[in-house]
Amino acid sequence: MEISPLQKARYAYKPKVPPLLKKSVSSITIALGKPTEALTDRKELKAIFKHTYGQPIATLVPGKNSKASEKINVGVILSGGQAPGGHNVIAGLFDGIKKGNPGSKLIGFLGGPSGIIKDKAIEITAKLVDQYRNTGGFDIIGSGRTKIETEEQFASTLATAKKRKLKAIVIIGGDDSNTNAAVLAEYFREKGESIQVIGVPKTIDGDLKNEYVETSFGFDTAVKTYSELIGNIARDANSAKKYWHFIKLMGRAASHICLECALQTQPNIALISEEVEAKNQTLKDIVEYICSIIAKRAEKGENFGIVLVPEGLIEFIPEMKKLIAEINDILAHKNAEFSSLAPGQAQIDFISGQLSAESRAVFSSLPKEIQSQLLMDRDPHGNVQVSRIETEKLLITLVEARLKEMKAAGSYTGSFSYQSHFLGYEGRSAFPSNFDADYCYSLGFTAFLLIANGLSGYISSIRNLARPAAEWIAGGIPLTMMMNLERRHGKEKPVIKKALVDLKGKPFKTFVAKRDGWALTTSYLCPGAIQYFGPDEVCNMPTKTLVLEAKPVKPLGKNAQAKGSTKGTSKKKIVEEPKK
Repeated sequence: MEISPLQKARYAYKPKVPPLLKKSVSSITIALGKPTEALTDRKELKAIFKHTYGQPIATLVPGKNSKASEKINVGVILSGGQAPGGHNVIAGLFDGIKKGNPGSKLIGFLGGPSGIIKDKAIEITAKLVDQYRNTGGFDIIGSGRTKIETEEQFASTLATAKKRKLKAIVIIGGDDSNTNAAVLAEYFREKGESIQVIGVPKTIDGDLKNEYVETSFGFDTAVKTYSELIGNIARDANSAKKYWHFIKLMGRAASHICLECALQTQPNIALISEEVEAKNQTLKDIVEYICSIIAKRAEKGENFGIVLVPEGLIEFIPEMKKLIAEINDILAHKNAEFSSLAPGQAQIDFISGQLSAESRAVFSSLPKEIQSQLLMDRDPHGNVQVSRIETEKLLITLVEARLKEMKAAGSYTGSFSYQSHFLGYEGRSAFPSNFDADYCYSLGFTAFLLIANGLSGYISSIRNLARPAAEWIAGGIPLTMMMNLERRHGKEKPVIKKALVDLKGKPFKTFVAKRDGWALTTSYLCPGAIQYFGPDEVCNMPTKTLVLEAKPVKPLGKNAQAKGSTKGTSKKKIVEEPKK
């Protein structure tokens, strides 16, 4: 197979890991904290997860673990959209398994969760994994969005796991995929099976995070890739001085990508969905805000600029959010009738007739192309596919119309030409940054150690990430601790709560303090391409978001007690406690 010079060089890269992960796996055990609680809906979730709710936080610590050298089979699944670093999770998991016992096997299920349901898999060998170390993509085994949710699917998954004599299954995915991991772990316990399930936090959107999962893998690489492209476009805009570039950025729910890219590139306008919702801003309000900046820059003779638009913006605009919720409910309950109609005006008319008067008025005001895009097939979790809604073009249309009105009224004297962009797939399978290569490898190796210590229903966690890898802390977080109930397909279901942009957090406050200056004064930063060789500040810096959000990590207390240890009699095992 022909490979590029960079790919060849990346094969030789040795990921940096916490010092503990360099030791013999039989000398690593876990320290357990106190029982944990879910974020909300505790009574309901405790009833759903009878066997796995309330498990303690686990931290890897030095200590004897004879079971780590047992010969085992472990299955691995890549679930959902691609994120840079997935191959290194598998590499870390593989190396951990083989370090424990060279006879152990890693089974890769093909095409996502459907692979384990249908028992389509390959054994991941040293020769195979070595072809994918430190590279982007999920092509080593492929991914998919199938959700294990029916009784038949659960039974098939169990049958496959028993047939292949799996000790554990590792699910690499986002919030929905890790919710699936939690449900699967509970199912195995309910059936009296010892098969373990461990999740790994993946999503470029950056919305799978909390106090103990500081960031999801892939976010670092994706935002740096997008920021390079935004910087290039900004440089071009400042050179030609004739276009307003509307750039939509991937991020289905939260605006973490848009916020981080704004901090890295300093655009004229960056819309943050969470702020739009908090301020109850309408579509008209957003258009007025954009037009006011365009007009002020035109007064300075600068008829160009950069506008960053988060992919999920329309779901945060109050009247649009209500409209989408109504459409989702209609499609959940009347999909057969809807699907029987010819695509286009017939389906638009059908939905319009089912809407409330308020939502019908909003729906009717939208261009037909946007109406049709709002009615496209939902994803497997019942969500509107916002990546297929051309929000950036909707804004351009509305802004252009408003500027014509302003020009007629004499409040705008400039010229408006535009270009639209959608940066999405460009960042999902890029060569992982050094940070993601290191982080992902550590997550995979830690997943093995959680298995070796008998845990199930946990997500692999590496903390203290704003510091060098030598100071990282590895462990596991109970998946139920991260959950709440949300309405999906018209029903209340347990899901891992998405982490939205915190409007009181340092990253957003830093942005707010500077955005008015960026709006009127051309201050673009051009980060350039991701670098793999050179000084730390060029090659190994984490995202600005991670640095700004960093908090001191409490060390283990002197009374911390390892699982299975006979030393100490204190009931207090660890100083960390989950926030109630």
